[in-house]
Amino acid sequence: MAEEKNKTLRITLHVYDNEIPLTVLREDEALYREAAKVITDTMNVYAEKYRGQIGRERLLYMALINIAFQYAREARRNDTEPFHEILRKLTSEVEAALA
Repeated sequence: MAEEKNKTLRITLHVYDNEIPLTVLREDEALYREAAKVITDTMNVYAEKYRGQIGRERLLYMALINIAFQYAREARRNDTEPFHEILRKLTSEVEAALA
């Protein structure tokens, strides 16, 4: 139990205009802080662009859509399934040639 506790860390993230307390793995702390910064920076861009025109909740949704879009685009770019299929075919051909 003590070993598990040493692996975690209690942090407070500043996300836009909120303080969010979390318990995270020590090894993940930097990623959480980076994620909070991405959210805050994205919210600030939309808040500046739409100053006084839309509410905070709408700003949040716009920022989340932007971040999720970037994530989805990056995931698609890193899709390795086509390469796995090519490797499977090549492996089959090599095995057939050796048989």
